[in-house]
Amino acid sequence: MERKRNKISLSHRVQNIAPSITLEITGKAKEMKAKGIDVLGFGAGEPDFDTPENIKQAAKKAIDEGFTKYTPAAGTPELRKAVAEEFKTDTTIDYDSSQIVVSCGAKHSLFNILQVILNEKDEVIIPSPYWLSYPEMVKMAGGVPVFVLCDESDGFQLKMKNLVKKITPRTKAIIINSPNNPTGCILGRKILKDIAEFAVENNIFVISDEIYNKIVYEGESESILKICPELKDLAIVVNGVSKSFSMTGWRIGYMAAPKPIASAISSYQSHSTSNPASIAQKAAYAALKGDREFVGGMVKSFRDRRDYMLGKLSEIPGVSCVRPGGAFYVFPNISKLGMKSADFAASLLEKAHVAVVPGVAFGWDTHIRLSYATSMEVIKKGLERIEKYIKSL
Repeated sequence: MERKRNKISLSHRVQNIAPSITLEITGKAKEMKAKGIDVLGFGAGEPDFDTPENIKQAAKKAIDEGFTKYTPAAGTPELRKAVAEEFKTDTTIDYDSSQIVVSCGAKHSLFNILQVILNEKDEVIIPSPYWLSYPEMVKMAGGVPVFVLCDESDGFQLKMKNLVKKITPRTKAIIINSPNNPTGCILGRKILKDIAEFAVENNIFVISDEIYNKIVYEGESESILKICPELKDLAIVVNGVSKSFSMTGWRIGYMAAPKPIASAISSYQSHSTSNPASIAQKAAYAALKGDREFVGGMVKSFRDRRDYMLGKLSEIPGVSCVRPGGAFYVFPNISKLGMKSADFAASLLEKAHVAVVPGVAFGWDTHIRLSYATSMEVIKKGLERIEKYIKSL
């Protein structure tokens, strides 16, 4: 007897994930390029600089010496020690290597954290605008993302009075991202101190995504733990080598956490990905222990590009933009143009052959994100096309 074919049934976790608008735009841009159309892209979330030579040589040496086998799931002892030393510099906290977990990118670190600390229906506070993967990762862990709108007129700084309104008995964690993707906003010392003290008082985890903390243009981006060390038993700090050392494809991120959390994440990772690539770990060690001259040069180039973009955007009618203090994005407001961000991005790509990321992906449908992690030539040509397109509306 022939059995009836069942309709394919997917898990509720997958069904609840929102499709990536970014990938949709990127896919369309690639199709156009394949047809020979000159598309200029501002979507890249990665530095356009080559990985430094000393880092590449460390990877080659690892291959030549046969360092191509499994490592401990949480990373090699030497890399975890180097990461602990890096976090000591950033946070002033003395982390033991057992509190460090190295993962397959900072995104993987964040995913692991949420999987380990959240139970069904636990709530996670996310300031908005937010990196587009935060809410989806919360949902994948069974949690509920709760958004707190930041005030654009105040440089997208989080207001404590707005945060407090969102707290419920189910609040488990707060995610902060400074410098921020997509705005480039750097959270000030006072709000970081207020968040830390509030979290301690209410026993709420603070997940601090500091992946852009070395890409800062005026002053510095301080870790919440450096400002409030007493948060250490509730803070989970995430960073990696992808942005600072132009190593996005090497897939090395890491986190520091209280020992019970770090131990749980290590165990969880041992049953999913196991260790990050052994060769990439050697490269990451070389990055952390090597000269930082490359980072300074890259940041200088990004600053020049940022300043040029801000100047040109300020000349375009109907467009305004908050000055970013770090990362490599601008987040211009296009609300006066009378178009939603996805419609604007699609039309801009079709008519002007410029790819940008619609702000709706970050929770703000009145904005678009442009990355200046691309050449000045592309930036100049792209902004000329954007200006011409907007003036034609």
